[in-house]
Amino acid sequence: MTAPVLSADQRRSRRPMHSIRAIVALGTAALAMQVAAQTAAWKPDTYYTAGTVVSYNGQLYRANVNQTDYSSTGWNPTNASLWTLIGPASGSPSPSPSPSPSPSPSPSPSPSPSPSPSPSPAPAPNGAWSATTAYSGGAIVSEGGVLYRANWWTQGDRPSTHNGPTGSGQPWTVYSGTPSPTPSPSPSPSPSPSPSPSPSPSPSPSPAPSPGPAPAPGAHQLIGYWHNFTNPSGPTFPISEVPADYDVIVVAFADDAGNGNIAFNLDSGAGGESRFIADVAAARAKGKKVVLSFGGQNGTVTLNNATQVSNFVNSVEAIMRRYGFDGIDIDLESGAGVTAGAAVQTNLVTAVKQLKARIGSGFYLSMAPEHPYVQGGYVAYGGIWGAYLPIIDGLRNELNVLHVQYYNNGAVYTPYATQGLAEGSADMLVATSRMLIEGFTTNNGTGPYVFRGLRPDQVAFGLPSGPSSANSGQASVATITAALNCLTKLTQCGAIKPPVAYPTLRGVMTWSINWDRHDGLAFSRGVRASLNALP
Repeated sequence: MTAPVLSADQRRSRRPMHSIRAIVALGTAALAMQVAAQTAAWKPDTYYTAGTVVSYNGQLYRANVNQTDYSSTGWNPTNASLWTLIGPASGSPSPSPSPSPSPSPSPSPSPSPSPSPSPSPAPAPNGAWSATTAYSGGAIVSEGGVLYRANWWTQGDRPSTHNGPTGSGQPWTVYSGTPSPTPSPSPSPSPSPSPSPSPSPSPSPSPAPSPGPAPAPGAHQLIGYWHNFTNPSGPTFPISEVPADYDVIVVAFADDAGNGNIAFNLDSGAGGESRFIADVAAARAKGKKVVLSFGGQNGTVTLNNATQVSNFVNSVEAIMRRYGFDGIDIDLESGAGVTAGAAVQTNLVTAVKQLKARIGSGFYLSMAPEHPYVQGGYVAYGGIWGAYLPIIDGLRNELNVLHVQYYNNGAVYTPYATQGLAEGSADMLVATSRMLIEGFTTNNGTGPYVFRGLRPDQVAFGLPSGPSSANSGQASVATITAALNCLTKLTQCGAIKPPVAYPTLRGVMTWSINWDRHDGLAFSRGVRASLNALP
């Protein structure tokens, strides 16, 4: 959260604001005392509705969303994406509302970090972060001289690259304080043993497949992202050098030019604009799709009003016609503000429908949300959890394929198991695909949102292409093959098996073509062979 912004009058006045803070603190304490009398102690594995107030470790917390805090995840009221700290659970000592000690001579207008993030007493650090250690929610680790708090159970997600503010959907949040000089090397052990998450095993809503022609059996695709930038996988290379095993080339990424406008700034490694346009045309002539993705880890789009929707449609149409793209890919992540009730949820649907009306029936649309934004709604609906569901529903008739990212976000809870399913496992790929096809009801089957499911040909799963392309979620070709065979032929199934086969399942998406090439193309060659063997 950002620090309060001072008005012009406050900036001109040099009067300290401590008296105002004291009044606010007294008011907060009085409210906490009043609420404490009617609250119950928080318990894990209990369903809480948004707005419920509980006590935990001497503090009061209000639920931000409907949720169940499973014991296996380590979630508890200190998880700031799910709960908001109200104040002390009794009228005892005021929780030291960040009183900057002594009246600090220069009234620097940045009053200590407003959200009073750390409940006192602050947990002791769990030591230096380790990729092989499983951390429960609330664990504190240090990396690169910075402390991070785990928002939920996590393993293998590097804090320095997988952190974000409250509600961002990232597993780590920067924690104020100084790293302990002598980190204790024994982090809280492993995740879980018994989640008992009130499974409600049947996803209840019967799938209502949207209309539209499905492809003939055997039309299974390998979809890959092509970097329009240089990174450790190597420099950008021309589209003509993308391996033939890929059916869909997703160009990553377009840029937010402000006020709804989208820009495309071609990397010089692509061989120049003329060659890029020719390469796109040549790929399309071979029957491949080439689409422009917007979003990514740091990407945004601004769609808050009708003017911005119009700017988005006009700018994207111009880019598509100039470069010959078949369509677009929606890969908005935590930085783009996709949360429950945000304007982008409805305005993006409006914009894409307008864009397809201009381009015509050949317009291609794919989406690549992270799994908390989709299947995460099964656990808790609100904030980022399940925030893509209304977008998917609103565009189900325009959607060619949804390839959710099953990496970098930890285990997935589904209606088919009593515990979280690990990233990179065949059961997780089967279960999450079933949820997208068969539909599910949010909040462990209690509502308030029912996702009706998609056609199997609209569903693929997204995986890293190799050991370096993501921090977690890698799956072997053998695991991917087993999941594909289970979903399409009901063979090689593990603990989770679909009620019927889905022979028209679309296929597999990967991040990324560039990393696959860097690692010798083992991913694309192996997965292509598996896709070719499907019905």
